Amino acid sequence: QVQLVESGGGLVQAGGSLTLSCAASRGTLDRYGIGWFRQAPGKEREGVSCIGSYDGSTYYADSVKGRFTISRDNAKNTVYLQMNSLKPEDTAVYYCAADYLRDYCSGYVYEYDTWGQGTQVTVSS
Repeated sequence: QVQLVESGGGLVQAGGSLTLSCAASRGTLDRYGIGWFRQAPGKEREGVSCIGSYDGSTYYADSVKGRFTISRDNAKNTVYLQMNSLKPEDTAVYYCAADYLRDYCSGYVYEYDTWGQGTQVTVSS
């Protein structure tokens, strides 16, 4: 089973950018649908973006459309979430998740059965 490791979180000012990485320590990520989720304190985990296996469908939450971009680098076995024009309300722990051969995704937690440990993103105003 694939194992996921997120990185790239940190502290950034509003309007800034960060790129999160989701790397597989075991398994080949292009066979997996990959989702990015976030959870702020006291709130439920919510879907941010996802990409289907073998570059299937993509999904973006309305709150991040036009600001975030999901992409794959199969040579590096990594999925990225490029986050631009960050806002304080983007502050959360960000998780990536995987589901084998999921070519269609819609950003729901139940679509995924393997999760990374999370990386903190803090956007200051």
